[in-house]
Amino acid sequence: MDTPDSSRRRFLAACGTALAAGTAGCSGSLFGGDGDADGGADTTPVDPSTQVPPSDDGAAGDFEQFDQSSDGGYADVYRSTIDSIAQIQVYTTAPNPASGTGFVYSDGHVVTNQHVVAGAEDVYLRFSDGGWLDATVEGADVYSDLAVLSVPELPESATPLGLRKSDPEIGTEVIAIGNPFGYSGSVSAGIVSGVNRTLPAPNDFSIPDAIQTDAPVNPGNSGGPLVTLAGDVTGVVNSGGGDNIGFAISAPLVRRVVPALLEDGEYEHSYMGVRLQTAGPLIAQANGVDDRVGVYIAIVREGSPSDGVLRGNSGETTIDGQSVPTGGDVVVAMDGTPIPTREALASFLALETSPGDTIDVTVLRDGEEQTVELTLGSRPDPTR
Repeated sequence: MDTPDSSRRRFLAACGTALAAGTAGCSGSLFGGDGDADGGADTTPVDPSTQVPPSDDGAAGDFEQFDQSSDGGYADVYRSTIDSIAQIQVYTTAPNPASGTGFVYSDGHVVTNQHVVAGAEDVYLRFSDGGWLDATVEGADVYSDLAVLSVPELPESATPLGLRKSDPEIGTEVIAIGNPFGYSGSVSAGIVSGVNRTLPAPNDFSIPDAIQTDAPVNPGNSGGPLVTLAGDVTGVVNSGGGDNIGFAISAPLVRRVVPALLEDGEYEHSYMGVRLQTAGPLIAQANGVDDRVGVYIAIVREGSPSDGVLRGNSGETTIDGQSVPTGGDVVVAMDGTPIPTREALASFLALETSPGDTIDVTVLRDGEEQTVELTLGSRPDPTR
């Protein structure tokens, strides 16, 4: 028979394994390599014997609120937002239900991660002052890891949270509110550690413009809000990458994707059809652009929008014993916006363009600057 100590050790080991995997509900690597321009469900352990529709019985797991008499920025923001943040329980064909977090986006609608509700057959959510409510998936987008739930009767206190229109400054104080490991209504604090990050998405694409934070996030936090001390949502928590590294889908991307999910149930992302590399020192030297920064086009996919417009590798050379590709265009600007990195290119496509738009792409080709017109397509349907 297990002793309390042995059970506790197994629980902590399971928590450690989840943290080592670097996720707040996703599976797979968080740090992808070079990809096209632009992971699983929350797996908080659940006792199989408890796999019945949730009940409002006031058992362990109810929301724990801060002392209402406490003062300070964190407590104030928590009190002003917690009523709009939901614990989500998702039942699929898998043996154990999944869990996550969501927050009120508009009347009758809750935003969460796509990976939280992937494969959902039944979805329930609960706010701090009520019981379990039925919810349905209104729309989901795997390429941004966002989903919208429809909830017919929200509690009166569950009001929409505001979304920032732009990315916050690095160093901005934030809190993450969610349900890590099933501890509902938990809050952690930190700062914005970085902006304009990219996260992996299916088909070797990436999620652009992500927010990096050192606020601790764990399995169960997925889909919850990353909130500034002004009470604005600056991102939707997506994943954790290790000690003091977490990520959130940016509010500007949420503002573009979610309205389309509500209207059509899906969102179409702009698509170039190229594989990119950072124009590092060797690539720049090999292609005669060592005094410029930009993004190197390694491959142009046949039949894609860029086919016949942009150029990919046509050869290679050796520099310092390294094989270096040559002949590809180096993108330096799009519609006059400088493109120094792959992250900048991905964010420009995601936040400034739509499928069908024709944009001016400024490239360095054979050492000379040229501008070509590119009509964007839509990303193909994900295959995984």
